[in-house]
Amino acid sequence: MGYYLELIALFWFLVCWVGYTWYSRNRANSRACLSNTLDMYREDWMRVMLKRENRISDASVVGNLERNGAFFASSCLLILAGIITALGYTREAMEVFATMPFSAVPSREIWELRLVVLLVVFVYAFFKFTWSMRMYNFVAVMIGSAPLPDDTKTSPAAREAFARSAGNICNLAGDAFNLGLRSYYYALAVVAWFIHPLVFIAASTLVVVVLYRREFQSDALSALRAGKVFEEPVPGKQTADTTPKS
Repeated sequence: MGYYLELIALFWFLVCWVGYTWYSRNRANSRACLSNTLDMYREDWMRVMLKRENRISDASVVGNLERNGAFFASSCLLILAGIITALGYTREAMEVFATMPFSAVPSREIWELRLVVLLVVFVYAFFKFTWSMRMYNFVAVMIGSAPLPDDTKTSPAAREAFARSAGNICNLAGDAFNLGLRSYYYALAVVAWFIHPLVFIAASTLVVVVLYRREFQSDALSALRAGKVFEEPVPGKQTADTTPKS
């Protein structure tokens, strides 16, 4: 029964991870969330950038975003090195873990499965962070090649197309970084697996709840949406509506 409980816990974790990723991506098409709100800000950023003669500040912001991805990618490598080391010293690690309170030491196969799952999570995160870094590098190149405000050969339609393209690359970079960052949350759920499969199930569910609330119901989202006017009031509408009828 214990072996089946381990597999059920792992299956539920995969459902939470893959299911929420699919849900959030599709839900963003019809509901306000951090992802689609930041997409609008990034596109506006690129439009404003085209109006500036000096783009040093824009390049600096892109460099800071790229360094954030580099930091987490480097952290992933250090964590992966630790997990691989733990796989090579399974027996010793299990003996140390057995001395901790509230811990039930499983079989060697289950222990190694848990480590492998944790390894896969951070490998996935590493690829997402490095891809985010590279796309921010693309954005830096596009900023360097952006037409200047006094360039009369570039039409307004061409400028808008450039802003949309650069904004889209920036959005893709941000989405990749977000997916990598989510992996850290799911990795914490996997760590709970080392305590007990039921704790693993509860932690996986809690991660989804936390991610949902931050993505769709957070104060940060409300503040970001407050900075955008999504529907301009119609001039004279209020006066017409409040005029008494004869």
